[in-house]
Amino acid sequence: MYHLLIKNIITSQLIIYIIRCVIGFLIGYSFMLKFPDYELFWSLLSIILVISPEGKDSRKLTFDRVKSNLIGSVVGLLCYFIHATNLIMLVVGIILTCIICYFFNVMNMCRVAIVAFLIVMLQSHTLAESIAPIFRFFSVTMGCFIGLAITVVTSIIIRKLKKRYEIKTVA
Repeated sequence: MYHLLIKNIITSQLIIYIIRCVIGFLIGYSFMLKFPDYELFWSLLSIILVISPEGKDSRKLTFDRVKSNLIGSVVGLLCYFIHATNLIMLVVGIILTCIICYFFNVMNMCRVAIVAFLIVMLQSHTLAESIAPIFRFFSVTMGCFIGLAITVVTSIIIRKLKKRYEIKTVA
């Protein structure tokens, strides 16, 4: 009975994705509660955006999402240092984000990059406006690496369990 339950869990993309999202949410939410003076909601959002369901391309998808999140947040930070947030700077940043995603071959994740860009650029309601983009950049980056770690660690555990229970992996 126990073996059957484990086999059903480690072969279900839905269950694996739910477990990853819940772990990511709990980590991100605990950071939000522990450090309420910082805009760590953006870390939580980035964690969830980066996590991928288990599958043959889950690591690649996760790495692509991390790259796109970092592209968007770096462009946001650069645009912020070039000029204060305004409509023109937002449009320029979206265009730059799309171009950089194209050159890094992550166009399928460009929308994630644009969201990360907007997270960094748009006005804060809790932090001083002059430092908010910097905090949001680090918040998004932290969320990316947490989401990546969750996907990689759970993939390793799933692979070991599949080997132990002699479950063939579909290539």
